[in-house]
Amino acid sequence: MTKASSTRPVPPRRKLPRSFKDLTPSKHFNPRTFFQEMILKGWFTKRTGAHRPTICPRLRHGQVAVTWIGHASFLIQFNDLNVLVDPNFANWLFLLKRLKRSGLRVQDLPPIDLVLLTHAHYDHFHKPTLRKLDHPKIGVMPWGVGDLAKNLGFGRVVELDWWESFSQRDWKVTFTPSKHWGARTLHDQHRGYGGFVLEHQGRKIYHAGDSAYFAGFAEIGEKLRPEIALLPIGAYHPESFRKVHMGPDQAVQAFKDLRAKFFVPMHYGTFKLSFEDMAEPPRWLKEIAVQQRLTKYLKILDEGVPKVF
Repeated sequence: MTKASSTRPVPPRRKLPRSFKDLTPSKHFNPRTFFQEMILKGWFTKRTGAHRPTICPRLRHGQVAVTWIGHASFLIQFNDLNVLVDPNFANWLFLLKRLKRSGLRVQDLPPIDLVLLTHAHYDHFHKPTLRKLDHPKIGVMPWGVGDLAKNLGFGRVVELDWWESFSQRDWKVTFTPSKHWGARTLHDQHRGYGGFVLEHQGRKIYHAGDSAYFAGFAEIGEKLRPEIALLPIGAYHPESFRKVHMGPDQAVQAFKDLRAKFFVPMHYGTFKLSFEDMAEPPRWLKEIAVQQRLTKYLKILDEGVPKVF
């Protein structure tokens, strides 16, 4: 395990909430708006999408297959390693309806060697999904999150600080900073958050987790040089949401900062988490890619369909 010089962020001072808005770090919602826009409209929206049969491509050494499951969930496959990142197969998160079905069924997954969990928010660290996995060998997650993984079937749980790495055999994961927050409940400010760079067989795949745009992307690019960048592009409207999320415009800048070769967007089209139209993030992203001549680097995936790199 290795560690660079960066340290954990200092948790904010705990304050009693004065209103419903104070329950979120950017003071996003009042109760009526939250219920109408995020909950009620979803109840009356027909769920779309379809589960696909799991395809395990025949991969040569050095090839990697990336399958978007939906939201921030991915299956990353090598010829000798199967990795899940932020798996969430739920049709409901409490009262919040999933509006597009997961691309795969959890019971159809191949044996999972490694699960990477970027932070403790319910849409990323989904306990019911994790319980259904067939005894994954290792779970890697941020500092302060390991207690949530007890009795979820992991053979081993590893907590990392920013810039720490964990490796076995010839694969390695490094936990990277992000601009977000990690609390699962109102006052558990001790939990970490971030992204991961997975290195195996000469390939480097970066999953940003949840993040606003920040200077750290350039630092990640300089230190780790990821080749494939899985970047969030949704939940950015209204403007206050950009304190913790990115829009497509900022995600493109993050991609440039990272100096990656391929840009795979995520964190859109699954759950209604903000006020932009569900179809707007990929539409805007494609428009920007054309304007900036980045189309050949942009790989927009269909849920459940593996892309071999």
